[in-house]
Amino acid sequence: MTIESNLKIKIVRRIEEVSPVEWCKAFPEVVENYYFFKTLDESNLTQFSFFYILVYDNNTLVGTTNGFIMNFPLDIAVTGKFKAITNFISRILPKIFNPKILICGLPMGQGRIGICAEPQSVIQAICRGMEELACAEKAGIIAFKDFDPSYNKVFDNYLDKGFFKIDSLPSTEMDINFKSFSEYMMKLGSVSRSGLKRKFKEIDGKIKIDLEVSNELEEGVLSDVHSLYLQTYDKQEMGLEKLSIDFFRNISNNMPQETKFFLWRIDNKLVAFALCLAVGDYFIDYYLGFDYSVAFKRHLYFVRFRDLMNWCIENKMKKYEMGATGYEPKRRLGFKLIPLYIYVKHRNKFLNSIFKIFCQIIQPSNFHPVFKELK
Repeated sequence: MTIESNLKIKIVRRIEEVSPVEWCKAFPEVVENYYFFKTLDESNLTQFSFFYILVYDNNTLVGTTNGFIMNFPLDIAVTGKFKAITNFISRILPKIFNPKILICGLPMGQGRIGICAEPQSVIQAICRGMEELACAEKAGIIAFKDFDPSYNKVFDNYLDKGFFKIDSLPSTEMDINFKSFSEYMMKLGSVSRSGLKRKFKEIDGKIKIDLEVSNELEEGVLSDVHSLYLQTYDKQEMGLEKLSIDFFRNISNNMPQETKFFLWRIDNKLVAFALCLAVGDYFIDYYLGFDYSVAFKRHLYFVRFRDLMNWCIENKMKKYEMGATGYEPKRRLGFKLIPLYIYVKHRNKFLNSIFKIFCQIIQPSNFHPVFKELK
């Protein structure tokens, strides 16, 4: 492994301590950009403490990445009887499954690193910065969260340096290679296609559902959107981040061109929303919310999807990303799974051996049948 003899690191706690021009020299051109991080910094997400690492070769920026510190729920993906066991233990020892962890990546979305020099030397410098910050923050665990297979070659070199690799919940995406929703439907399996047709037949022409698309929201609508988001948050399978209303306000201020709010109303009442980000021909369906007094009866999940897909087709999007969890409906709609991995270690070498066994037991692939489709 190359030793970074002359690489220097700089750690900042807010992205605004770095100029957007400098940051973008190294960080990948993705939807979660400088202004997405600025939104996180400004949105009072008290469960996270964000940080940003920059790597320099003399005065030249050669690496960038983002991360956060939190008390991470290690059993977040655990289900069934084992979840009952971890819940019982947590009542006796409240902090055992919620240790302080320093994580490279995002609470939501995939982890990414900007690399503009020899990759191993940049990663080694970032690891050094994370070790220093973890020591200062008294975080016993370091992790690289939700990195796709393109990073395997870089990170696999660290498997003999204390880190070990576990499966994370996969993301989902779809290539949009059809010219209409009808053409999309024809590419589905017969069971999925029939199911969608039946749902749409029950609502089309029988109830008026109005759609509005906006880059920003008035305060009254913003409050309604956040209320629907909280309804869905309380029902979700698992969730790491709980967003404040400030997040929804700030993202349209910081990313006005990329931000798309889709709002569905019945009789002028907001019953569903989607917060999406679109850059170039890439579309991310990020957050949703429903009024569950009507959501299932009116098949709002599928109405929402149809409208979003039609918008993508009309606006010449080529890739539709829908994130993790809720895999069964996404599978039936034709989304493919994108494997993601976590590289993690305990900073105490003795405890790391025990921690590795524990993580291998509670990793998501042991509890979620979706992983069978990745093999």
